[in-house]
Formats: sequence, C-alpha cells, structure tokens
Amino acid sequence: MTSSALPYSRTIPSSLIRRVGQCVVGLIIAGTGVALIVDADIGLAPWDVLHKGISRHTGIGVGTVIIIVGFALLALWIPLRVRPGLGTILNAGLIGGTVNVVLPHLPEPDNFALQLVEMAAGVVAFGIGTALYIGAGLGPGPRDGLMTGIAARGYSLRLVRTGIEITVLATGWVLGGSVGLGTAVFALSIGPIVHHFLGVFGMRTRRLDFVTAD
Repeated sequence: MTSSALPYSRTIPSSLIRRVGQCVVGLIIAGTGVALIVDADIGLAPWDVLHKGISRHTGIGVGTVIIIVGFALLALWIPLRVRPGLGTILNAGLIGGTVNVVLPHLPEPDNFALQLVEMAAGVVAFGIGTALYIGAGLGPGPRDGLMTGIAARGYSLRLVRTGIEITVLATGWVLGGSVGLGTAVFALSIGPIVHHFLGVFGMRTRRLDFVTAD
C-alpha cells in the first residue's frame, strides 16, 4: 500500500450511511487488490514491501502486519495533532483484514504471464477501492495522515511523501520484502488509475492533493 497525490475535489455523498457503505466497499476492494499483488509475487507497493518484510521475519500474516502497522502509525498522529476520521479507523482494520481473508484462497500463478495478469488486476482493484474510499470523505488512511501531519510542520508534501516511501521501501527490501516489476507498475500507474475512477464515480477533479486508501 502506498501514498499517492493526485488533483481532485470530491463530491461527497450526503447520507452518512451511504458514505460509510462506500468507504467499507472501497476498503474491501482495495484489500483484495493488495492480496492479488502479494499473491502475484513480482513486486509490491512500497508500504507492502515493508509489510511483507516484517511478515517474513515475524511469521505474522501480511494482512495482520498491515493492521498492526496501521494502528501503530495512528499513535504517531498524536504528537502531530492529526485527527482520525471514521474512515481512518476502518482503513486501519479492513484492508489488512481483507488480505487475511482473501489471500489464502488465491491460487499461486504457475507462470509469469499469470503473475502479470494477477498483479495488474490487483493494481486496478486497489485503484478502484481507493477512489471509492476517497469519495466517501471519512478521513485519510493511517499512512497518509502521518505524511500530511509531518508536512503540516512546514515541510514540502512531495519531499515528505518521497522520503517516507523511500524509507519504507528500503527497509522492507532489507527485511526481504518483494521489490520488482510490480513495484514499478504500481508506482507509475496507481495515480492515473485512481484519477480515472474518481471521474467514473462522478467525483469532480481539480488541482488539489489527496490521500489514498493507505
């Protein structure tokens, strides 16, 4: 899971029940996307490289690691005075929980072509889920709140995001997380995919930074 910045202005549904439902559906779809990318095993998103590396060294399932890291990051929000939303809490639990449910039921692809298809499907699913999550307007993900909280101290958002992602990617790689083609595809394509589906779901776009489902 990784942070992205795209231009956007969301059209938020008026009903809280609808917004929560949209948020939950989006997070489940995003978690399914993460599971597909992990199963393809040809490179993960930067944060998931870290999650996988921690999983390798602890024996804890990658979905559970995602949950643990998510809630640990929320603790770092306290000194940064960043307030979580309902979506933030749902994010911290649902993406990793979905990975735990979906991943064991995915067949391991037995050739590179199938790995590519599974990885591409995962990236698209994550993009769709992220667009739905953003559109619900219920708060940033744990990783993005950390990023924006640090940037609010007077640092460049782009510099902070780049620094955090390079750090987690490098740490995850050292721990044995999977870095490869999928990592590059995710980094280059997730922004345009989310931007496209924001339009598909009727969310107007303009020049503003937004946070992802991570």
